[in-house]
Amino acid sequence: GRTRPSHSEPRGRDGRGQEEEEDMEGWQQLYPGHIPTSPLQKALLAAGSAVMALYDPYRHDMVAVLGETTGCLALPNLRDKMKNHPEGYRILQERPRIRLSTLDMARLQGLPEGSLGREYVRFLEDNKVSPDTRMPPKFVDDEELAYVIQRYREVHDLMHTLLGMPTNMLGEVVVKWFEAIQTGLPMCVLGAAFGPARLSSRKLQVLATELVPWAIRSGLSSSCVLNVYYEQRWEQPVESLRAELGILPPP
Repeated sequence: GRTRPSHSEPRGRDGRGQEEEEDMEGWQQLYPGHIPTSPLQKALLAAGSAVMALYDPYRHDMVAVLGETTGCLALPNLRDKMKNHPEGYRILQERPRIRLSTLDMARLQGLPEGSLGREYVRFLEDNKVSPDTRMPPKFVDDEELAYVIQRYREVHDLMHTLLGMPTNMLGEVVVKWFEAIQTGLPMCVLGAAFGPARLSSRKLQVLATELVPWAIRSGLSSSCVLNVYYEQRWEQPVESLRAELGILPPP
């Protein structure tokens, strides 16, 4: 480690030594919580988070780090898809967030059965999950791309709702297959490929013969799910939105 500066060494305005201030130059925080990292640091973070995520798929912090450190090609592609779509472009401009502080839960609970908002709240309640558990990005070195991966995380529960999948391991694997086709994120590909290792033989048979083929077909046939302004679609029936996007009815 660096030796502590002597009392005679020039100090910065905030008490840091001049050498420390020089080391900080070129490290710019692009958004709140951003941690600048070098390519080597990203590679080490990706390797470590991949091992931990495969060991425990419910370590959402490790899954988040893996998504950020390996999404250098997929995230710009998703951003471009959003920019080239009217609704996606509005989302990029307005930066909506899906959190308890932005959701009118009472209103969503009062929507008709089968509507996106009502079914989304039902999903949250049945699976005891909250939109506030989605971690903010840290390691994406572009402010706009950081929002893209944040948006992906916050609509993940809506993917469960649209696909009719619970949050157990089988449901998560199916959603990961769909998201892998949709986003191209390596994190989703790894989850889809290695998640089935934790399933029983009976569930593996259902996954291989019914659910994965359906998830792949739906992922290929549907338009980009990040181009939907879900906050303005709460009243829309889930079946109608599935048909609009091109998602096949769940088996």
